[in-house]
Amino acid sequence: MTTDAVDDPPAHARLSAAEVIDLSKRHTIFDWMAQSAADPLPIASASGVWFTTVDGRRFLDFSSQLMSVNAGHGDRRIVEAIVRQLREVAYVNPMHTTEARARLGQRLAALLPGDIEKVFFTLGGAEANENAIRIARAVTGRTKVLARYRSYHGATSGMMAVTGEPRRWPNEHGVPGVVHVLDPYHGIERGWDSAEAALALLDETIQLEGPQSIAAFIVEPVTGTNGVLVPPDGYLQGVRRLCDRHGILLIADEVMTGFGRTGAWFAVDHWGVVPDLITMAKGLTSSYVPLGAVGMRPNVAAHFDRQVFAGGLTYNSHPVGCAAALATIAVYEEDGLIANARRMGEALRRHHLRLAERHPSVGAVRSIGLFGAIELIRDRATREPMAPFNGASPVMNEVARYLREHGLFTLVRWNTVMTNPPLCITEDELDHGFAIVDAALALADRAVA
Repeated sequence: MTTDAVDDPPAHARLSAAEVIDLSKRHTIFDWMAQSAADPLPIASASGVWFTTVDGRRFLDFSSQLMSVNAGHGDRRIVEAIVRQLREVAYVNPMHTTEARARLGQRLAALLPGDIEKVFFTLGGAEANENAIRIARAVTGRTKVLARYRSYHGATSGMMAVTGEPRRWPNEHGVPGVVHVLDPYHGIERGWDSAEAALALLDETIQLEGPQSIAAFIVEPVTGTNGVLVPPDGYLQGVRRLCDRHGILLIADEVMTGFGRTGAWFAVDHWGVVPDLITMAKGLTSSYVPLGAVGMRPNVAAHFDRQVFAGGLTYNSHPVGCAAALATIAVYEEDGLIANARRMGEALRRHHLRLAERHPSVGAVRSIGLFGAIELIRDRATREPMAPFNGASPVMNEVARYLREHGLFTLVRWNTVMTNPPLCITEDELDHGFAIVDAALALADRAVA
């Protein structure tokens, strides 16, 4: 038996773009859609902020795939770290350990907010959130969990129940103890509450549910797929105070916002808030391989010094994932990508503001670092969204089609166009992407009353 790498198949044996799509649709299921609507891009290669399809079309990745390829595609330093780890030891069960696991735990303890210094490694973000809630219930002895309506926390059964947005609806069964609360943001037509008003509503909900029954409040510090909602200053600090007052553990879901996406290592750093538990995935390995983690403060971790930690999965603390994460963190530091996210975030914000001035279809723009969203409207007086809540419209479909036909990949959801490129993007590449968005919005302008 040889351990040499397997050569790529000869060119004549490679599948065509049509064959890749046909076989994928025939034999696999695509996420979050009726299968008759699947229209995947057959991606063959990727580098930096670009990817290329099997048939040679080149796309600027304006969404970091799923807001997760933070370091950019194809970084050889991360790839080589993965290969080295595979050659040394590909897998050990999570009751053993490896140098990669040891070093990554140490590295995260230095990066995570405040006094968070211990982590539990999982395979991804949903599992990290599952375990954070399990930990909170074990530590507090309470059962209820607060979450916000405009939230997404993962697609396991437990996290579907915790998720507030409409992907919960067809998956909502059999997971008790979740209470949803309103966000400071109430949609483009109503706009924002003040931090004080939102906190008063949260406090009232806590009183009505019984503070002594609530184990945790899980929040995305900046809401992700539900519109890149940057909270008003004072909101997260107020949430921290309310949780402290009532003995509720604060869980920060940083699966999407962590590792530089907002221009800081973690989004909570912008407001100086230290959660009791923090979850991460996506940017932890730049999605090169799966890995998630739950970080916890010493008072939380201490509960398990003598109590059994009743959880675990076969692939937790996977050595290849840990090696990839170490290399990814090194790339963030060596290339100054957190600082670049701040600098390019200012350029992205200027593009947003220019689009809002130029296009009557732009009803709102929001961003923090390289985490942005553009909301489209039909009427500037009524601020009616260009597509209904949890729905689509011919105009939004036309915008999405234009972006794709002109080589820009990003997520278009409901009435929102996302702008979340990899942290390694340059100003020229950002200009190129926004030129395509600018042209697409001209199509939307025709539908404005």
